[in-house]
This record gives sequence, structure tokens and C-alpha cells, in this order.
Amino acid sequence: MATATTLPRTDWRQEWFDNEDATYLNLAGQSPMPKVAVRAVQAALELKKFPQRIPDNAFFEVPNRLRASVAKLIGAQPEDIALTSGASTGMAAVAYGMNWRAGDEILTTVGEFPLQYATWKPMEEREGVKLNIVSPRDRFLTADDVIAALTPKTRLVSISLVRFNDGVLLDAARIAAACHAQNALLLLDASQACGVVPIKVETMGVDFLVSAGYKFLLGPFGTGFFWAKPEHMANMRPGPFYWMAATGAGSNFSNMNFADPKPAPSGRRWDVAETANYFNHAALEASVEFVLRAGTETIAAHCRTLIEFLYERLPKDRCGPTSPLDAADRGPYACFAARAPEKTAALYDRLRKENIIVSLREGNIRVSPYLFNTERDIDRLISVITT
Repeated sequence: MATATTLPRTDWRQEWFDNEDATYLNLAGQSPMPKVAVRAVQAALELKKFPQRIPDNAFFEVPNRLRASVAKLIGAQPEDIALTSGASTGMAAVAYGMNWRAGDEILTTVGEFPLQYATWKPMEEREGVKLNIVSPRDRFLTADDVIAALTPKTRLVSISLVRFNDGVLLDAARIAAACHAQNALLLLDASQACGVVPIKVETMGVDFLVSAGYKFLLGPFGTGFFWAKPEHMANMRPGPFYWMAATGAGSNFSNMNFADPKPAPSGRRWDVAETANYFNHAALEASVEFVLRAGTETIAAHCRTLIEFLYERLPKDRCGPTSPLDAADRGPYACFAARAPEKTAALYDRLRKENIIVSLREGNIRVSPYLFNTERDIDRLISVITT
């Protein structure tokens, strides 16, 4: 097990404002924005306060910088990034954009975030597809469970890279290879991973990636992105698009075709409306740049060390881990539970009362630390459990 001496020496806490004496361990729910992002919002507010200061190119530069930052983070090209209001927007783009055939099978799993079911269940009636919900064969879901459930009718596998309810990290590269061996596609929701789990879309072999921006990307609520392989973008069905996603609208207004606009043959085709959002996107761009500066490997190592410290200290007579013990099978956070569901709920209430901010998900207490957390925060959580 890791010990306190293995933690990075950098004091990252100075990058955030004081958090009102809260011990905040809930990045998988909502992140506090770092100072650089808050200042970006403040600068954007000044522009809106005095709009005569807004140059025309600001409409294009803000989203273009954000696209470039996200692309760098996931090993993609900026033109293949669509800016969205969250993971749901990207999922809907795939649902409406793919050319479905009656009888196509979409595979997801038990215990997924509700986004998966809210997206795919209505498509059964709309398109005549079938949603297959896979259960784990053991305690935790594995790539083998997903691969074993593939059938000749499977057209798309849609799952989370890191599961919200127990922190399981799936081997996306293995699942992608198995999908492609039978002409199926893989869509990953990386909302609980992007910004802390190193992601390189080409190496992983995924076909679509969606992510919210308000968790480990440290951005505001109502932000996110969608990435797809260019060949999939080119084959998706036509439909309405945001006017700034038109061909020729990438740098200024004078290049735009106002009479007969055509969608850009790139990720911009799937942008959510109002990408020149000076508040949300300026903040997200500053946050993603901060993540790039800190490095996902550094962030992941810090979180992993704190989770291992948590599991070391967890009183075994009162609580037990409900996430994989092997860090290779676990994302940036972990869960535990008391010996009975009612005791878990009572413990969660007590933690919140003591201003220790965690999540209660599917009967588990989820602890998701970040760079600003230390062993002292874990000690404080443990002290509440043991009193």
C-alpha cells in the first residue's frame, strides 16, 4: 500500500480558493473550479458588461482554443471535437446520426449512469433497435463480461470508461478490438475519467467519446465535448445544425454562406448552439489548460495514493470496500459501505453534517479526491466513521 511519503510535494491547494472549511471529496459529482477558471469567468463578465470591447474574432477564438486544448488532452485533432453542454448532447448526436437498421443491437450494462438508458431505450421504439443490458458475472463488471455479450447483431456498445456506482475502470482497448472484429462500434462516456485517467482515443481504438466538463475537467456545469472518428462523422445522417458550425465559419463572419449554409465536415457539425459562450467555455478552456499543465499522470497518481490510504485506514469491523482493491481495475475514486444499507445511509448523513462532502451512489459512499486533497482529509473522514 502507498504511504504519505509517496505523495507529490507540490502544494496544489493554492490553485483553489478556500472551500469554507469543507473537506471536499466529490470530484466525481462536481468539481470546484480552480482560480484560473474563475478569473476567466470574471474576465468574460467584464466583456459582457462592456460589449463594445468584444472583438468579432472572440466568437471564434474561444471555442477554437477550447477545441485545441481538449484535443491535446485526448490525443485527437481539434477539428474532430464538438463542444457540447454535457455528455448527453454527444450521446444524442450518435443516437440520431447513425444509420440504424431494424434489429440492430445496442449493448450497455447494468448499473450504468441513467444517461445510457435515457438515450437508448427510446430508440427501440423510434428505430426498431434492441437494447441489451449486460450484467456482471462476478462482483464487478469486466471487459470480458462485455465481450462475452457481443452477438452478430451488436451494432454499438455504449458504456462508461469508469463506472459511477463503484469506480470500476474498464479495459476499453480490449472491448474496442472485440467490437471491431465483428463490425460493431464502441461509444465511451468518459465523464468520470477524462482529465484524470490518461486517454488517447487512437490508441484505445474507440469510435465515439463523450464527456461532461464539470467533473475532472474542472469546468462549469453545462459544458462537455463529443469526439468521433472522422469516418463516422462523415457517415452520420444530415439534420439541423448550429449556424456557426457551417462551412467557412471557422474564423470570421465574412466567410459565411448565409443563403445556403452547409455543415462543416468535422466535429463542429455537432456543436451545441452558442459555442461562443464567454462564461462557460472561457472557464472550461482555462480549466483544461490547468489539467494539461498538472498532467493526468500526476493527478491520477495523487488520487490513487489517497484512495489506497483510505482503504488502509478504513475500519474493517464497520465498513468494507465496494470498489476493486487493485488500482489497475479502478478509476480515480473508490467506494465503501457500512455493514448494512441503513447504516451506510446514516454514515453518509453524518459525514455531510460534519461538512465532509462525498456522494451516496447505489448504496455506496463514493470518495473522489483531487490534487487539493491530502491525507489529512482522509483522516478527517475516518475519524467520523470511528466515532
